[in-house]
Amino acid sequence: MLFVSCEQRSAEITEIRGIYGHPKPLWDKDFNLQDLGINAIFVHSGSINHDMVNRARSEGLMVFAEFATLNGKNYVETHPEAWAINEKGEKVQAASWFMGVCPTEPGFRQYRFDQLRDLLLAYDLDGVWMDYVHWHAQFEEPEPILPETCFCDHCLDTFSKDSGIEIPEGITSKKALWILNNHDTSWRKWRSEVIYDWTYEMKSIIKKIKPEVLLGLYHCPWNDEEFNNARYRILGLDYDLLKETIDVFSPMVYHERMGREPNWVKENIQWFSNRLNIKKDAYPKVWPIVQAYNNPGIISNEEFEIVLKGGLAGGSSGVMMFTTSAVAEDEGKTEVMKKVYTKLMEKSAN
Repeated sequence: MLFVSCEQRSAEITEIRGIYGHPKPLWDKDFNLQDLGINAIFVHSGSINHDMVNRARSEGLMVFAEFATLNGKNYVETHPEAWAINEKGEKVQAASWFMGVCPTEPGFRQYRFDQLRDLLLAYDLDGVWMDYVHWHAQFEEPEPILPETCFCDHCLDTFSKDSGIEIPEGITSKKALWILNNHDTSWRKWRSEVIYDWTYEMKSIIKKIKPEVLLGLYHCPWNDEEFNNARYRILGLDYDLLKETIDVFSPMVYHERMGREPNWVKENIQWFSNRLNIKKDAYPKVWPIVQAYNNPGIISNEEFEIVLKGGLAGGSSGVMMFTTSAVAEDEGKTEVMKKVYTKLMEKSAN
């Protein structure tokens, strides 16, 4: 393993030159990934198997598992008790293509934590990257979907107990309105603590089973002002809390999908690095994920190079792109990645 325990692990880790998605599309073209400058693969946990890990190790690659944490698709349909409830007292609808879940529901929490334990025990991994770590919403669109959740009985009871605030009797919609009108600040703070608790529990499980494994986070890249601070207010992401548990932040700077210009990636990573005082030789680190995939829009080779380099701005010590197949199927993008990554490799070797 490249990494040692959190207590002993050197912060001077090789710069990450990553891909997101199963490496098969590149292997099918007979590439050795190191020849492309790649030194790390980030793969959905459900797609990982021993043959893939063994081949990756034979090519000198680090292996990171993406872990779809609060994605409730295929779960809430058969476990209605975990369905998120909006301020009207209704079950939420899918937000674009994403279906969230109630993050406080005990059965779902146990289900995910058991999955994490099984994953850590089954495979030789360098890290686990939490994904979909937010209350039900959709930020990966130019016009985000930002509902108020979750007002299920379990959330209301837990909020009341944790905050010491007694909620008046009544139907769910009246309780929700009362909270938003009278205790909005406490409500937002509690929601961010619920999300933080997920990272804390994940970190605790990792430390118990394989303490050398890093905990990463794919997350919304908005700053503190965008959409009226919806990153904190609606999604529940408090950077000042999360930096206590997260080893590596991976802002999802998908410029085209979010209706931004390619140069926004560099600007965002510079802002993020300053916001969290990121240092390349210390934790937490930042390894952004940029867009190579052509939906929505077409990502040109020139754009891809701009965002790939932009992901290395500020205090970033690594970058990856979404997705492996988008790069593999486009020879121009493959060459762009190879050029950027081999230059990084040569720079770090000197």
